[in-house]
Amino acid sequence: MNNVKKMKNTNRSVLLGAAFLMATSAIGPGFLTQTTVFTETLLASFGFVILISIIIDIGAQTNIWRIIAISGKRAQDIANDVLPGLGYVLAFLVVIGGLAFNIGNIAGAGLGTNVLFGISPELGAGLSGLLAVGIFMVKEAGRAMDRFAQLLGFVMIALTIYVMITAQPPVGEAVAKTFVPDTIDIFAIVTLVGGTVGGYITFAGGHRLIDAGMTGKRHLPQVTRSSIYAIGVASIMRVILFLAVLGVVSQGLALDPDNPPASVFQLAAGNIGYKIFGVVMWAAAVTSVVGAAYTSVSFIRSFSPVLEKYHRYLTIGFIVISTIVFISIGRPVLILVLVGSLNGLILPIALGVMLIAAHKKKIVGDYKHPLWMTIFGVMIVIAMSWMGGYTLLNGIPQLFK
Repeated sequence: MNNVKKMKNTNRSVLLGAAFLMATSAIGPGFLTQTTVFTETLLASFGFVILISIIIDIGAQTNIWRIIAISGKRAQDIANDVLPGLGYVLAFLVVIGGLAFNIGNIAGAGLGTNVLFGISPELGAGLSGLLAVGIFMVKEAGRAMDRFAQLLGFVMIALTIYVMITAQPPVGEAVAKTFVPDTIDIFAIVTLVGGTVGGYITFAGGHRLIDAGMTGKRHLPQVTRSSIYAIGVASIMRVILFLAVLGVVSQGLALDPDNPPASVFQLAAGNIGYKIFGVVMWAAAVTSVVGAAYTSVSFIRSFSPVLEKYHRYLTIGFIVISTIVFISIGRPVLILVLVGSLNGLILPIALGVMLIAAHKKKIVGDYKHPLWMTIFGVMIVIAMSWMGGYTLLNGIPQLFK
C-alpha cells in the first residue's frame, strides 16, 4: 500500500515537474518583453490574442506530448522513423536555436542580478551560469531541475501578482475586449504561439516525461493533463503580466522603450517594483537557461551510446559555452536574427512529423489518435509554416544590411 502511494506521489511530482519545466522554459526574457510591448500597442484587446494563442498552444502541445508518450521515443527518433535523416535536421535546428537563445537567457540573468545587486551583467551572468551548472552536477539532476523550475515558477507568478494589484488594471474592460476586441493582430498571435510552444520549448516537458519513464497508453491521461497544465502555468503568468502592463498604460504612463518590462514594474510599484523586476527577470532567465540546455542535449543524446553516457556533461558544456560567449562578446545579434528566423520552422516541422507518426503502426502500435486532434494539429502546422516562412524570408535580408 505504501509503495503504491509512493509511486503515485512520484508520478505526480514528475508530471508537475515536466509541466513547470516547459512553462518556465517559455517564460524567459523574450516572453516578458513580448507581453509588455504587445499590451502597450493593443491595450485591452491583447486579451483576445492571449486567448487564441492559448487554444493553439494546447492543440500543438497535447498532440506532441501524447505521441511522444505513446511511442516512448524522443522527437528526433520519431522523426527518423518517419523519414530517415529528418531527426538529424530537427535536432540541428533545435540545438543551434537553443544555443543562440541561451545566450539571450544568460544575458537576461545578468540583467536581473544587475538590477538586484548592482553588479555587472557579465559577473551576474557568470554566477547564474554556475548555479545552472550546479543543478546538473547533482546526482538526481532530473529531480533537482523539477524542483528548481517549480520554486522559481511560483516566485515569478507571486511577485508579478503583487505588481499587477498595485497597477490597478481595468479588469472589466480586459475581460470584455478578450471576447470582443477592437483589433485582431495575427502577427501577435503567431509570435505568442512561437514564444510558448515554438523551438525547443514544447519538448522540454515531453522529453522530461520520457526520461522519467512516463510512457505508454496507461499514462496518456496524466500526460495530457500535464501538457495542458504546463500551458496553464505559462498562460497565468502571461495574463498577470498583461494586466499589470494594462494598468500602467491605462493611467497614461509612458514605458521606457529601452526596457519596457522594467519600467512597468517600477511605474506600478516604485523602487520595490524595480527590485521585483530584477527577481522576476533573473528567475525567468535562469530557468530558461536550464530548460534550453536540458532540452537541446536531449535532442542529440540518443544518436550515440557515448552521447547518451555523457549527456549530463554535454548539458553542462552547453551552459558553459553560452555563458562564455555572452561574457566575451555579448549577444551576437546577427546569429540571433538568423536562428530566430529558423526557429519559427521547428514547430510546424516537429508537429507535422508527430501527426504523421501518430498514424504509423510501427511507431504507435494499435493506438488510435483522435481525429479532431489530427485536424487541429494540421491547421496549426499550416498556419505556423506560413508564418515561419515569412519570418525566415524577412530575417535573412537583415543580415546583409
